[in-house]
Amino acid sequence: MTGDGTAVVHAGLPEPVPGRPFLPNPAFGAPYHLDPVAGPQAGVDGYGRTDNATWRALETAIGSLEGAECVTFASGMAAVSAVLLSVLRPGDTVVVPADGYYKTRAFASSHLAERGVTVLEAPTVGPYPALDAVRLLLVETPANPGLDVCDIAELAARVHAGGGLVAVDNTTATPLGQRPLDLGADFSVASGTKALTGHSDILLGYVCTRDPERAAALTAWRGATGAVVGPFEAWLAHRSLGTLDLRLARQSANAAAVAEVLAAHPAVLSVRWPGRPEDPAYEVASRQMRRIPGVVTFTVADRAAAERFLEASELVFAATSFGGLHTSADRRAQWGDATPEGLIRFSCGVEDTEDLVADVRRALDAIKG
Repeated sequence: MTGDGTAVVHAGLPEPVPGRPFLPNPAFGAPYHLDPVAGPQAGVDGYGRTDNATWRALETAIGSLEGAECVTFASGMAAVSAVLLSVLRPGDTVVVPADGYYKTRAFASSHLAERGVTVLEAPTVGPYPALDAVRLLLVETPANPGLDVCDIAELAARVHAGGGLVAVDNTTATPLGQRPLDLGADFSVASGTKALTGHSDILLGYVCTRDPERAAALTAWRGATGAVVGPFEAWLAHRSLGTLDLRLARQSANAAAVAEVLAAHPAVLSVRWPGRPEDPAYEVASRQMRRIPGVVTFTVADRAAAERFLEASELVFAATSFGGLHTSADRRAQWGDATPEGLIRFSCGVEDTEDLVADVRRALDAIKG
């Protein structure tokens, strides 16, 4: 058993060949030459929408971190929708997080309900509806943006008892922070756009499962819908995995320091970070998660206070994505998310902790002033 740092550096790499690069060169997404007599052959790339050597290398890498078979997609939403639409049929019931990523709820209510699927919503910490007749339970833990945490193993046992399936949105945690399949989930789904790749330069999603039939169904869905990741994006993602352990360590350390500053400042009304012993999610998170992510959520008085914070900061970029090298913050209500006007999701980057803490203090003092 290797450590996380070793695992991510070597994940999905081919055997070394003299004169070849450490990471395989990009494979371009275009039709490939076929054998003019034999035609398409098993194990040989035949068409750019259905197979690609660069995808396979990335999928091998992510799969090794999740302990499962991986299928990559063009974005996190493409990955989530692939799970929902490949599993659910008219008459089925799905439960989605009431406090998770708002676009997931919007997709379920607009596209699943009109196709005869009963869509129920439940907060991450519950209460949950009766789960014995649920075909699919989708949870996001830690939830985005509120950072509540649910007990995956307990929920999976309840859903499986009724013959249903469980999918966990693992975007915020990444596989180094949490392995949902080890806890009983059937699918681990994530946006690789965020902390997994961490450079704020690509769109990517993936689904991992330990059931070969479900993996095959997802692969077929991807090919049929064309929700494929670009080969160069896949190469960039694979390149980025090597620093995942180092990035998460600094981001988590920064989050721990920033959370304490926020909790002590009079301009802050509330702060959430599951790594704080005072946080409501601490007990479950400390038992279930391997490490706490670098995202902190806090609330100031109103929209004007949030805007003053963002304007006063010198190191914090206003951006809606998170998990990158650069610290960023997002006032979630501006997207129509059902959150307080002063709620800020704060994503710690890899800056020096002392510099980031000093910058946050200055920005908070500007609110108070």
